[in-house]
Amino acid sequence: MSATQILIGDEDQKSIRKKDHDNETKIVCFNISHFSQQVQFLLCSVAVFAFYLLYGYMQELLFTLEGFKSMGWQLTLVQFGYYTIFGVIETRIKDDTIRRIPFKTYCVLALLTLGTMGFSNSSLGYLNYPTQVIFKCCKLIPVMIGSVLLQSKRYGFLDVSAVICMCVGLVLFTLADTEVSPNFNVIGVVMISCALLCDAIIGNLQEKSMKSHKASNTEVVLYSYGIGFVYLFLILLTTGNLFRGFAFFSEHPVETYGYALIFSLTGYLGIQVVLTLVRTCGALAAATVTTARKAVTIALSFLAFTKPFTMQYFWAGSIVVLGIYLNVFSKKHKDFGPKDLVVIINKLKSNVVKPKRKIIASV
Repeated sequence: MSATQILIGDEDQKSIRKKDHDNETKIVCFNISHFSQQVQFLLCSVAVFAFYLLYGYMQELLFTLEGFKSMGWQLTLVQFGYYTIFGVIETRIKDDTIRRIPFKTYCVLALLTLGTMGFSNSSLGYLNYPTQVIFKCCKLIPVMIGSVLLQSKRYGFLDVSAVICMCVGLVLFTLADTEVSPNFNVIGVVMISCALLCDAIIGNLQEKSMKSHKASNTEVVLYSYGIGFVYLFLILLTTGNLFRGFAFFSEHPVETYGYALIFSLTGYLGIQVVLTLVRTCGALAAATVTTARKAVTIALSFLAFTKPFTMQYFWAGSIVVLGIYLNVFSKKHKDFGPKDLVVIINKLKSNVVKPKRKIIASV
């Protein structure tokens, strides 16, 4: 065998190993490719809950610091900086330095990521934390709209019913917040709505870009947050808020940079898992898992931090949870329609009527 043939054989083996590496499905450093899709979905879901529950706790803890309410965009800048550092480290460890998605696409993704994270963080200066989270729970609404517009997807009766439940629950939760929460402000509603709009577009654009270009999670996170950091740095510098923010953070380095490090690390790991969900199960499945996690976050927020509570929060949250359940249920019953619902109702009525007839007969 000639040296040229050996060289070609080595190159083919490297290409095969590289292809196998690209096709691997991982949670942080653990390869879960050998598991079934159902098990992968379960493992990713557990990881999302673990990382993002701590993420939510640290986020609310940061905004309890006196004077921090107006530091949402500064926190976003620090968060993007941490994410960029984490991304650079991970690319070096994985030797994943080749960019596959076009730079123009990343410029758009970075802008949308900045809108999602920046508006979301800043809204906490105007909204109660559970209210912000309940808005995020309704992310499925813009995600579905984005899927229809960008990918021409179609949704059935159950998905539409889920959206209606979420809208009703969201309205009731917001009305309750206006009555009992001293932090409620319409500006916060506008901010979190803008964050949801950007988030909806991101999920579908990420799914489309990652599948068509076979890009890794690390690449997407690094470029999205790295370019977003440059965007926000220039914006804060131009508006004059950059140095004011750094001055405030310097006065409380442990509570700001320290808490933000934990907040960013758990968020970064959570993003990696969510991107894995997007890659393996689609944007809608990822949105369903993150939405369910937010429902748990709301309950923990009331337990961990003192805030006013009304039963309308519970009923409104229950309606949103019903919407989440309907969305999950629709995954196994895609052909379920109004006629099927009528059949179920009629069966329930017949089961209720029959015992009554027996009682009357016996009397």
